[in-house]
Amino acid sequence: MSDSPDVVETRSPDGHACSIRLWRAGTGASTLVWLPALGVPAAKYDAFAASLQGRGLNVAVHEWRGTGSSSWRPARRRDWGYRELLELDIPLTIATARQHLPGDRWVLGGHSLGGQLAALSLAMQPHQADALLLIATGVPAARYFPGAQALGVRLFAHALRPLTRILGSFPGNRLNWAGHEAGQVMRDWASTVVSGQYRQLAATPGIDAQLRSLQQPALGIRFSEDWLVPEISMSDLLGRIGSTNHESLCLDEAALSARADHFRWMRQPDAVADAAVRWLRLRLA
Repeated sequence: MSDSPDVVETRSPDGHACSIRLWRAGTGASTLVWLPALGVPAAKYDAFAASLQGRGLNVAVHEWRGTGSSSWRPARRRDWGYRELLELDIPLTIATARQHLPGDRWVLGGHSLGGQLAALSLAMQPHQADALLLIATGVPAARYFPGAQALGVRLFAHALRPLTRILGSFPGNRLNWAGHEAGQVMRDWASTVVSGQYRQLAATPGIDAQLRSLQQPALGIRFSEDWLVPEISMSDLLGRIGSTNHESLCLDEAALSARADHFRWMRQPDAVADAAVRWLRLRLA
């Protein structure tokens, strides 16, 4: 084990390059491939990955195109959506992890949008992993938010379509939400917010049936003060996974020793790492 990750350069078939961060716990350990939240660089998960490593788990942290070490930034002439993320980037990170990390058992997981895409990716290629770890994620349907929040989220999703067409990308870095994101990624996200469905995404034809056919166990962890992921949102995502062998838990401020919101756990991740590793040891034994 080391206090810092190994960094491996990767290049997708379409020319996009980025770095994958690899945390080694040793031979015989299970390996987690981790997908960040929207707009969050891979390096922001170093504390979480190090905590998992210290508990005996190898970890490979993915980098989204357009973020962190990515060689590309979104622009009108450089756009991408869920299709590229699911068909090119995630499989490349998994292949890189398998090349460089040991592991008899493999776990695919993610935070927020990363959790959704982890579930969709495993549905598309079920051989990729033996279990799913989903943190602060769920189906982001507007109808799952209470009262005025539901209206606000729905209006925001509808506005994203013309906004990203006009600007060529999403200026989240200026709006203090997400980051500078590709227009098609945001339009794909918005379509799920409005419809509550994944099947309309061109990247994932037949995805509902593929999700229902999954037999891998899944753990969902949410946080008591995370308004971005209502309980019903996570329950819906877990309910679409075919296996009944899934569990969910909610951590509060007392458990985390930090505010139990969407991002604060990343600064003090030990309680989340404990819960994840405890569950994985039971399910992957």
